[in-house]
Amino acid sequence: TCIETIYGITFMVLAPEGDIVKGLLDRVENRDEVESYIAETMTKSDMDRTELNKTKSGCPLKGLYAINPVNSKKVPLYIGDFVLANYGTGAVMAVPSHDQRDFEYAQVHNIDMIQVIDGRDVSECAFEKQDYLGKGCKLMNSEEFDGLTVEEAKEAITVKLEKMGVARRMVNYRFHEWIFARQRYWGEPVPCVHLEDGKIYFIPDEELPLVLPELEDYKGKNGKAPLENATEWKQYDRNGVKGVRETSTMPGSAGSSWYYMRYIDPDNDKEFANQELLKHWLPVDLYVGGPEHAVGHLMYSRIWNRFLYDKGLSPVKEPFKKLVHQGMILGENGIKMGKRFPEFVINPSDIVRDYGADTLRLYEMFMGPLEVSKPWNSNNVQGARRFITRVYNFFTESENIVEDSDNSLEKIYHKTVKKVTNDFEALAYNTAISQMMIFVNEVYKVGKCPREYADNFIKMFSCICPHVGEEIWQIMGHDDTIAFEKWPEYDETKTIDDEIEIAVQVNGKT
Repeated sequence: TCIETIYGITFMVLAPEGDIVKGLLDRVENRDEVESYIAETMTKSDMDRTELNKTKSGCPLKGLYAINPVNSKKVPLYIGDFVLANYGTGAVMAVPSHDQRDFEYAQVHNIDMIQVIDGRDVSECAFEKQDYLGKGCKLMNSEEFDGLTVEEAKEAITVKLEKMGVARRMVNYRFHEWIFARQRYWGEPVPCVHLEDGKIYFIPDEELPLVLPELEDYKGKNGKAPLENATEWKQYDRNGVKGVRETSTMPGSAGSSWYYMRYIDPDNDKEFANQELLKHWLPVDLYVGGPEHAVGHLMYSRIWNRFLYDKGLSPVKEPFKKLVHQGMILGENGIKMGKRFPEFVINPSDIVRDYGADTLRLYEMFMGPLEVSKPWNSNNVQGARRFITRVYNFFTESENIVEDSDNSLEKIYHKTVKKVTNDFEALAYNTAISQMMIFVNEVYKVGKCPREYADNFIKMFSCICPHVGEEIWQIMGHDDTIAFEKWPEYDETKTIDDEIEIAVQVNGKT
């Protein structure tokens, strides 16, 4: 539930087979129609009703309304087969202006729409949360909350509903039952044996690690795991213990949930990682991932680490110091790329083919703040390529590089090193690139660049454009890779402006 859109609710949809609907049947004015729709729904599987549902079928509960608690307005009730009784509450609030599924449903059933988040026209499609979150969009048609940003409104509306006594805060963890077994070959084999009496025996430590056997046929048969084909390997008979090895393998999360520990000590064959090295390096300073990681890999990693911590094998209770959510690259229509609007999907391989990998890297980092979702713009990709060309053309021309400095670039150079250094630390790549562009523009104006400044600029530039940066570095006469070069330093005193221009207005005139 996106609480910021609560004033945009124009209908509610209930699961046809749910208890809520059963309790309302005696009060609906079109009971026969409702019961007929329920019977039709019961013939469909959950997959047919959700993933494969291409229609927007539904049936109104005539004569019945839900009350929106925030403003006491009545909204019509429907039943729809895409709502499942066994998922959540079996009731869905519908905000057609800000949810595409609700938008399409409202169009089919001729239901009113109310836009409550300003920032884009909603006549053709919904303005969804992945499109407006983090962009400073403000509320509209939301009574006293008009003009608040989405983030401000979330808290303010929640407080109002709490004071009214109709809502309470709750943290929901979208953590489903963790099915640990996989019927595939590639994965860690489970080190246990199923005994003849039905008990499970875990093999002793001296028999670890359990290594996957080589197979002639890696395909599973009749729905069974591929390791069922390892007829000799799966038979276990040691030290008086007889049975059959587990043939399912562990899921990908079994390895990915603690890989950051193994990276610290990858060649250790005595333990999963040296304890002193773990104490030195952990916790991980920065975890960068999309919001979906918070309910997937991040959650699994924390659970895995907590288990190891409780066993005295991890020196830290939490494995990561800081989490940064990277924004999503949207289509040129400002909406999440996907099968709904295939014409706006961008294939990165096409960009690499047409412009090069460095252009793609530069453009994506220059689009905007890392944590904000940004729409793709093909014209700006060409601009990124032109900047790379400008850098290459100037710094590969030996006549442009001089040994001595006349101080004409001194201030802009030290400003650039300072800003790029600080922006890189803050993951503000877009503003770092902007400063590099300012420096290149100034270099072109002067026509010459001291070798020290040129070398250090290419070091910074290569972090964004490693392929072109390395190429320029070699052309400039260096034999070793740029990757291990010392980072540039700046003089704070040389970044201070002696003069600044301030606009003064007297009696309304500048």
